Amino acid sequence: MTARVGPPSLLFVGGASPLPSSVHLATEMLTQARARGIETHLVNKAEVLEATREVCELADAVHALDPDRPEDCVRWARDRAAEGLHFDAVLGLRDPVQFSAAELTGVFGAAGNPIDAVRRVRNKDACREALAAAGFRQPSVWLCSDLDDAARALRESAGPWVVKPRDGLGSIGVRLVTGPEDLARAVDELPTQDPFLVEGFVTGPEFSVEGVFVGGGAKVLAITAKEKLPPPYFVELGHVLPAELPEETRKEIDQEVTAALDALDLRFGVFHVELWLTQDGVVLGEVHARPGGDWLHRLLTYAIPGLEFFGPVFDDLLGRPPGPLPVATRAAAVRFLAPPPGRLLRIDGWERVASHPAVLYAGLFVEPGGVIRPVRDSGDRAGVVVVGAETPARALELAAELARSVEFEVEPAGGA
Repeated sequence: MTARVGPPSLLFVGGASPLPSSVHLATEMLTQARARGIETHLVNKAEVLEATREVCELADAVHALDPDRPEDCVRWARDRAAEGLHFDAVLGLRDPVQFSAAELTGVFGAAGNPIDAVRRVRNKDACREALAAAGFRQPSVWLCSDLDDAARALRESAGPWVVKPRDGLGSIGVRLVTGPEDLARAVDELPTQDPFLVEGFVTGPEFSVEGVFVGGGAKVLAITAKEKLPPPYFVELGHVLPAELPEETRKEIDQEVTAALDALDLRFGVFHVELWLTQDGVVLGEVHARPGGDWLHRLLTYAIPGLEFFGPVFDDLLGRPPGPLPVATRAAAVRFLAPPPGRLLRIDGWERVASHPAVLYAGLFVEPGGVIRPVRDSGDRAGVVVVGAETPARALELAAELARSVEFEVEPAGGA
């Protein structure tokens, strides 16, 4: 084996988006890598690098490259490899860059997730098929190319159903369909003309599982309870971590999720897996080889004192013996603001909320004079409050109280 020359190195594909939660997450990751002597190279679009300078400043090297174009990334990587550049690991924290991260993993022979595994989880129907073949409960799913295909899926099954993109994020284009009369609108609201999915609607409370890959397998850090706005859309309104669940149920979720990740051949970095608890047991939803959004990483690090989210992954990369992972001894919750749509005239109570001692982060996405859109995807929400507390019940209650205390004076569309 060739001896290592220089410090261990990490290629960070896609960096952060300009969203505050993404910048905070990327900052934590780079800080934890630097503390362990890992040299980091960051690749992202030039305009995004400019908009996320605080992230760039933490990397040892920055390269202007479009991480949404895997073919360009592969050419860049082959040129760099020919010049002698090498990376020990490749990591991306956002869905759109996972293909490029996997391709670069192969070029450099680095630790990372293999391209076949990434293709499976990024195409939701392929992931459903793989999990069902491995014996995991899954919603029924049809891959459709047009309205006629979708109508055929409705005729062949009992509803309700969900129409969604094959490869999407942020709940964009996801809509409940209760009958044929809803279908044309749902298909029309899809963000692209690409093939899309019709899935059977699953009844039951929703959760997500947050964790890391260490010691050759997936390790669960926490289970998050989720709350969504009422259908027909499926936009997340809040989360609380850890979810209050019986120990037997928690163990069932842990075993189901870690076995599914192993079956999908995911093996590096962090993960976020969605699921439902039904009368028949756990039904797995979407699987992501990246952290959950909506400030879930901040909920994790508050609820689990001493946790460095990426620390176990980096220690494992460095060959350090994995110690026991810390467990949640506190709780945290996030609540999004979804006031009525219209032109925003005034906001009252925000300063009191933002200065509350339990608030870990508070952000407004609208300002007076702007327009509040109907909430159809995650980008339509008007603000967010993240809080920490001693128990899940108190965190959930406090986040809801603070969100309710913010008053939006809105002029409905078309005037008062």
